[in-house]
Amino acid sequence: MSNFKPLNKKQIAWRAAQDIADGCVVNLGIGIPTFISDYVNPEIEVIYHTENGMLGMGPAPKRGEEDFYLQNASKELVTIVKGGSYFDSALSFTMMRGGHLDIVFLGAFQVSEEGDIANWSIGEKSMVPSVGGAMDLVVGCSDVRVLMQHCTKDNRSRLIKRCTYPLTAKKVVKKIYTDLAVIDVTPHGLLVKELVEGLSFGELQNLTEAKLILDNNCKILKAPAT
Repeated sequence: MSNFKPLNKKQIAWRAAQDIADGCVVNLGIGIPTFISDYVNPEIEVIYHTENGMLGMGPAPKRGEEDFYLQNASKELVTIVKGGSYFDSALSFTMMRGGHLDIVFLGAFQVSEEGDIANWSIGEKSMVPSVGGAMDLVVGCSDVRVLMQHCTKDNRSRLIKRCTYPLTAKKVVKKIYTDLAVIDVTPHGLLVKELVEGLSFGELQNLTEAKLILDNNCKILKAPAT
């Protein structure tokens, strides 16, 4: 096998941040997506929504400037930008369900070839499931993107033919960012747009249960050190 270095979690978030357009209203889900706001181009305006009740969420605070009332969906400290607001869950979920978000970034346990997502339970009775607002987010937004590590700790693919965990929703994921690749979910299948340097398409397919398609203009996936 060739020598390649997977991206770390913050590098995955950095890559996803590069695809956010000026003026978008964006929701950042629990986990890797919460890092995205630290890496968006400062020259563009992006309005961040968090399901626990904030619009206009800013990046992590500097040391000594923390406000413990300002937290994201992962209960991590954030800031609020000028003009931002916070509110109760009823209003937050109304925004989510009402089609007011341009992009939703989520973590996932599994994504299928058709864009099905499972991200709230792995079906084990010993683990407490965590539905949160994911089901509302994915049906209320037309552009759902997933950030996750390509494989589990025991080297099982998270990109599979059919989800085996309880579903969050069917056919909603549009784009996937992993530590190995950037992949579009298309009507024809999973289209690999970028690969980390040193990883061949064949090697990626061997690490992936789902069938992949190589884009004719596939690029090298590079990210700055974080």
